[in-house]
Amino acid sequence: MSFYFAIVGTKDNPLYEAEFGTSKQGGDGVARFREEQRPMNQFIVHSSLDIIEEVQWASSTMYMKCVDRFNNLFVSCFLTAGNIKFLLLHDTKADDAIRQFFTDVYELYAKTLMNPFYEIDMKVTSIVFDSRVRGAAKKYL
Repeated sequence: MSFYFAIVGTKDNPLYEAEFGTSKQGGDGVARFREEQRPMNQFIVHSSLDIIEEVQWASSTMYMKCVDRFNNLFVSCFLTAGNIKFLLLHDTKADDAIRQFFTDVYELYAKTLMNPFYEIDMKVTSIVFDSRVRGAAKKYL
């Protein structure tokens, strides 16, 4: 199972991107997207933004589960209070694990926002943030 994770800012600009595979059930944590699929991942995730913008006003929850599908892939979304979107492209329906992953990443992102040198809609380039996101993926996905 492979995952593509993106944090999208308020201006629909990518703030952070990562690919990882499952570490559960004997997985090695390496993404196994087909080579012709990799360039499409970002497109699939960003094409679901229109659907998210329609759904976000009708929902009072931050975690929106599966908001879009493309072939056998699903897009799940977590919307922060500041309208930052966490998007995960995946090929399984593990809603509880994905929700826990999003919650951990939200906590990490909130800590990043508290950094006085970071501004909203700025790319997240911290190596520590990246390693902790990958740690959360290894723990839950």
